[in-house]
Amino acid sequence: MPELPEVETTVAGLVPVLDGHRLTRVETYRADMRKLFPEDLRQRLTGARVTSLGRRAKYGLIDTDRGDTMIFHLGMSGRWRIDPGALGPHDHLVLETEKGLVLALNDPRRFGFVDLWRTADIDAYDAFARMGPEPLGEIFSASYLKDRVAGRQAPIKAMLLDQSVVAGLGNIYVCEALNLSGIHPGKAAGQISKARLGKLVEAIKAVLIAAINAGGSSLRDYARPSGELGYFSEEWRVYGREGEACACGAPVLRRVDSGRSTFYCGKCQK
Repeated sequence: MPELPEVETTVAGLVPVLDGHRLTRVETYRADMRKLFPEDLRQRLTGARVTSLGRRAKYGLIDTDRGDTMIFHLGMSGRWRIDPGALGPHDHLVLETEKGLVLALNDPRRFGFVDLWRTADIDAYDAFARMGPEPLGEIFSASYLKDRVAGRQAPIKAMLLDQSVVAGLGNIYVCEALNLSGIHPGKAAGQISKARLGKLVEAIKAVLIAAINAGGSSLRDYARPSGELGYFSEEWRVYGREGEACACGAPVLRRVDSGRSTFYCGKCQK
């Protein structure tokens, strides 16, 4: 599933082709993806000018001059295609600008979705209302994390994947950050010192920034709007590397937690 760096990269790729441009055509080619397209999507967006683009957690945001924000989630395999030529069977939403540029939201598995919300009330959107702070923001700090995990026996990995604690972190980058900071994924969150949590916060920010700079990770069907694949997977320290050597020389281990693979080093992560 595309995670925060992939969505950030996607939004960055859409900015030069959408920001400041008017949408002259909005077409859906099926009634739904994971859920129904808003029935008034075409009416509210056709003729609207895009005023800005952004991201909240793993959601992309496209603001318009009509006070509406189109929210998109890429699900497992979604991506935007720029000037795709002939549309394919998995191009479910098409936007066209006054410049004649066409963008197609392609999603073979249809786990993604599109929604509309009033921009002024975006923080009240159901998925955002209970979200924690962005991991790259100033609020997400050692002090904040220490307060949120105080007294908790839940594993630190599970706490980091809880979107009410911190928004947008997924399995890949949590595994990477825990390895970089030397913290075992199964360690009780409330037992980790503030100093070590500080190192973890720094590691999370560093891993996310590195992944964004690399264009994200090449995961199954994910590609940037340009069609290029991100290459951060070449820099993974532990994720998907079971049996290979960690930076410390010990073998990378894998276990399953709540149905998800956790990759870690049994030697340097304590």
